Amino acid sequence: MSQKLNKLELTWIGKDDERPAIEPRILVENPALACGEVETGTLPNGKPWPGNMLIHGDNLLALRALEENFTGAIKCIYIDPPYNTGARIDSDGKDIGYEDGLEHSTWLNMMYRRFEILHKLLREDGALFVHLDDNESDYCKVILDEIFGRENFMNRVTVDARSPSAFSTVNPGMFVASEYILFYARNRSKLVENRIRTPRNPDYAYNKYIVDFQRPYTEWKFIPVSEAFSQNVTLRSNNPENILKAYNKFIIENADRICRYTAISDSGAGAKVVELKKQSIANPNVLLRLEREGLDDVYVINGQQLAFYSKNVQIIDGQLQASKLLTDIWTDIAWEGIAKEGDVTFRRGKKPERLVKRCIELSTSSEEDVVLDSFLGSGTTSAVAHKMGRRWIGIELGEHAYTHSYHRLRRVISGDDNSGISKTQKWHGGGGFRFYELAPSLLNEDKHGNFVINKAYNADMLAAAMAKQEGFTYQPSREQYWKQGFSSEHDFIFTTTEFLTVESLQHMHEQMAEDESLLICCTRFQSECNNRFPNITMKKIPKMLLGRCEFGRDDYSLNIIALPEMEIEEDGYDC
Repeated sequence: MSQKLNKLELTWIGKDDERPAIEPRILVENPALACGEVETGTLPNGKPWPGNMLIHGDNLLALRALEENFTGAIKCIYIDPPYNTGARIDSDGKDIGYEDGLEHSTWLNMMYRRFEILHKLLREDGALFVHLDDNESDYCKVILDEIFGRENFMNRVTVDARSPSAFSTVNPGMFVASEYILFYARNRSKLVENRIRTPRNPDYAYNKYIVDFQRPYTEWKFIPVSEAFSQNVTLRSNNPENILKAYNKFIIENADRICRYTAISDSGAGAKVVELKKQSIANPNVLLRLEREGLDDVYVINGQQLAFYSKNVQIIDGQLQASKLLTDIWTDIAWEGIAKEGDVTFRRGKKPERLVKRCIELSTSSEEDVVLDSFLGSGTTSAVAHKMGRRWIGIELGEHAYTHSYHRLRRVISGDDNSGISKTQKWHGGGGFRFYELAPSLLNEDKHGNFVINKAYNADMLAAAMAKQEGFTYQPSREQYWKQGFSSEHDFIFTTTEFLTVESLQHMHEQMAEDESLLICCTRFQSECNNRFPNITMKKIPKMLLGRCEFGRDDYSLNIIALPEMEIEEDGYDC
């Protein structure tokens, strides 16, 4: 296999091969696994929001199923795809549904197809975060540059993901501690990137303390912060660690009266500030003030401006802390101790809730914003989004959809999950979600090589599937049974497996308005029905579907299938 850059595009074996169309599957809700009180609403694209969604099935097919209603509706996507490390087992040591050790070109093809759909799903002001390690991050960036555009690349975040240990440092070479998050905007000019500050130790360059701070500024006096600390704090212990802790606390609690002198640039500062600087130099040791409407006042003494430390103190995770602006190197998020987060074990793939929270904080601001993770794994992204009050969609292929994601999210909703960000978000439970199975292929191949309708499809499922196949919105009418879906105000679809007669066709036509049209998808009909009415089109299932997609096969294996007509053990799934 060879890769090369050609006109800023990455090429690999199979990239330009003609790929079969992805079958537009339907999502089948499983009411037995619904949990909590589900809140519905409307999406930014005007389509209905069904409530938080946990989906079990192959994520490529599930993403395709979401396209119809969720194109341009997702605000934030965080994914942690397989790293292509060569491992053939999951984080718990079991065989996995997708192989995290795919041939390089296969991995690229897999991700390329998914990124194409994820790009469509994002809002114009949406953002994508892709979490990877060294194995594929550089190749992945070139793919994303091609699909999203290089101009929409925001950052490559370096994450300090692990610390050397006696076991892991036995191998020769440099210890690998970093992982990476590729951050892209759907449209950089539309994305509002929220400013985030992170905790740090106080900056001791702010070394002046204002005495009589409550009095008029002309009466202020300045003493060293250390002197003010000695005068105002009584220590119970002379332990250096306790002294430093108390000193840092004093700085944070008095940040509005702690300051330092900063230079004033004659070319960079405003004309009024520069003029005040000149007056200050002409009047040594006199504190001058410039009042500014809508902005902080400027204080100048001896030609230098007072910079107050209060600008660097902020409430972070519910606590007042010294802070600094977030950079593209994240070393402040602990990975140790996350094993118990969510009450699920996921030894090699689990991400800290605080890490995902930061990505969601960077790119969302409203409870109406939808967060999507199509490689949900242990359920971290959905759990974090729920605790932050965001809408969410999570997709997981294998048994982890039940054993990890479902279990974890049920505990979040019940308020039993006190781990991760629960404390800082003051999370005590609430909300809910719906559980969906990705329907199997609509058509199966029988022993004679003929394609037939999958027996797993009941009448409602078939009607919904055909509506999706033909680009209609499935929404059965209560008044007219033949109006099962619509593509416009006047165009409707009807699907039936019953033998369609001229009489039944005549009955439907008599109920139609002059400007209405109807597409009928059926398995059998009288020959006299064909072309009988100009505003009714007849199509025969399954013949009408052949050649569109690769029917009759799945690109994944389901460990547990729970379609409506199948029984589900309710033990352990009560909400």
